[in-house]
Amino acid sequence: MSGLHTILVVDDDPSIVDLLRDFLENEHFQVMTACDADQAWTIIQQTPIHCIVLDIMMPGQNGFELCRRIRSESNVPILFLSARSDDVDKIRGFTLGGDDYIVKTASPGEIVARVKAVLRRTDSNWQKNERILDYGRIKINLSSREVVVEGKHVVLTPKEYELLRLFAEHPRHVFSYEQLLAKFWDGIGDRHTIRVHLSRLREKIESDPNHPKYLLNVWGVGYRFEGG
Repeated sequence: MSGLHTILVVDDDPSIVDLLRDFLENEHFQVMTACDADQAWTIIQQTPIHCIVLDIMMPGQNGFELCRRIRSESNVPILFLSARSDDVDKIRGFTLGGDDYIVKTASPGEIVARVKAVLRRTDSNWQKNERILDYGRIKINLSSREVVVEGKHVVLTPKEYELLRLFAEHPRHVFSYEQLLAKFWDGIGDRHTIRVHLSRLREKIESDPNHPKYLLNVWGVGYRFEGG
């Protein structure tokens, strides 16, 4: 898997960049690096990138601002890297479309493992024969990863797509908060993390996100998907 993927590490601290590059290359990833948002954006426009490890606090445009810019054009997985562990930054990162949030005190080995985890989740959806889930106003092409709502293509982040696919492939099955955290966040996070992602997903697929007809909350337990 690793040799087929190019990872972009964006951080203004050369020691962190060099350390992560060494660990990622040791796992046979191709690695590109950038010290600020402008340099990263240039690379993204010119080179196919499969995953971005993105520092939040950088001079000039910060990681959150760059993430918003990237999400306007791409669903590439983004793993935020931050010196801060407070929930405010985590929630903001997930709300902007980040796929994971890693505190810089984590070991390089753990960061590499999280990169691999998000790539496995993303790649697995491309390895099956084309099949379309048709729920009337919502159609999901499992081969092309395209989601169409009322005839219009909807752009989802990789994690939003993976969540929607899981629910849509198992209609009326209740997935608990614990199951969702284990599957998509390696057991790291809390119920609010899930609520933020499901809220963003509802905004994209529901005609009235405040009164959803597809992604329903099962009070105190988790969520289930109705066929419309």
